[in-house]
Amino acid sequence: MARGPLASTQGQGMSASVLLLYNQPILPPDHPEFAAERDVLDTVAECQAVLKEAGFVVQTLGIAHDPQPLLETVRHYRPDVVFNLHEGVPGCSASEITATALLEWLNVPFTGCSSLALALGRDKVRSKYLLCGAGLPTPAFAVVEHGATPSWSGPFPVIVKPASQDASVGIEQANVVVCPTQLPGCVERLRQQFGAPVLIEQLLAGREFHVNVIEIGPPQQRELLVLPPGEIVYRPGEPHWHPIYTYTAKWLVHSGEYQRCEVQAPVLLSAQLQEQIDQLARRAFRLFDCRDYARLDIRLDQDQRPYILEINPNPYLISLILVNALEAIGRSFAWLVVELVQAALARGSGPRSRSLHQTYT
Repeated sequence: MARGPLASTQGQGMSASVLLLYNQPILPPDHPEFAAERDVLDTVAECQAVLKEAGFVVQTLGIAHDPQPLLETVRHYRPDVVFNLHEGVPGCSASEITATALLEWLNVPFTGCSSLALALGRDKVRSKYLLCGAGLPTPAFAVVEHGATPSWSGPFPVIVKPASQDASVGIEQANVVVCPTQLPGCVERLRQQFGAPVLIEQLLAGREFHVNVIEIGPPQQRELLVLPPGEIVYRPGEPHWHPIYTYTAKWLVHSGEYQRCEVQAPVLLSAQLQEQIDQLARRAFRLFDCRDYARLDIRLDQDQRPYILEINPNPYLISLILVNALEAIGRSFAWLVVELVQAALARGSGPRSRSLHQTYT
């Protein structure tokens, strides 16, 4: 990945120490979620290279089911800031939230969203209610709790989703339901696999965009920057194929679904549509109390009106859509990484943060 020019902090007398925290992959290669879990290692390598080149003192830490190494490392290593790349441990989705909560308890500044924002973003059901309560457009939905009979009075097709998964885990072509008779079986399959509740959502007919939002500026004057969107372009497939971003389409590069889902980034939209998306992105970012960066998944209906599918407060940081969007506005991935560290250092108000004055482009 091209990182862009960096002005090194070497020779400035004191470099901040950064602990790169991530979820240590534990799944075997034959596990269906293996690709999504190991993806974090690429992000760690890219961020580590950027931070070292910038002159920061960097240590990495991968944790799995036992949080004790995090507690011990923070207490003994005493990093100035934690660069948080922890995405949760298989079988314990709440660990993504718990890792940040531990850092908050230890009063260690860290990059990215708080534990509250992560909890809200990970819960698709409460996210939907929150969006509706704030008057933000989101596709019609229904929630099916444990033991309840699925009920849907809206139009078909719909897509059925597990309520607390991310990275498209649990999303597949079979989740699209085109008639009422298919609905109970689909809901029960997901309920057995991922537990309750299960979300039923109207499948909109229009284009799909990923929109990244970042905060920039000093601590008391943080401004939101909505980056140019990327689009998931769905190519026609075999009969009964549906234009959705499944786990297969997202991660399994040799699959037919992956080949039919082309990522275009950035894309140029009409001024009116771009303004609508900008406003939705800003309002949703603040509504979920996000910090530093987040991503919105947005889909259009048949009348080209944008709807928020979900907000991801801990998105894939080296995605093509994000990196290309930064380049489109004259910034680099390296600039973002250092900007995130600087913001976290400023929140901590430590003496080392005041000694760093670099310029990154």
